[in-house]
Amino acid sequence: MTVMDIAIHSTFLPHNDPDASLAFYRDTLGFEVRSDVGHGGRRWITVGPTGEPGTSIVLEPGEASRMTSAAPSSR
Repeated sequence: MTVMDIAIHSTFLPHNDPDASLAFYRDTLGFEVRSDVGHGGRRWITVGPTGEPGTSIVLEPGEASRMTSAAPSSR
C-alpha cells in the first residue's frame, strides 16, 4: 500500500472589506502579510502563519467588490 502525503499550500477566500480581513488575519490570528496587491480598486492580500512559508491564504475580492468595480462611473 502506498501512502500519499497531501498538503494544501494555498487557498483563496473572498473578502468584501480588505481592511477588516487584513485586521482579522494579521492582528487577531497573528498571520504575516506576504503580499498586498491592488488593481482597479480591488485588493488581493496573501497572508500565512509565521514560520510556515509553504502555507498561504489569498484574500481575493468577493462578489460585492467585483460589482462595485464593474459599475460604470458617474460623469
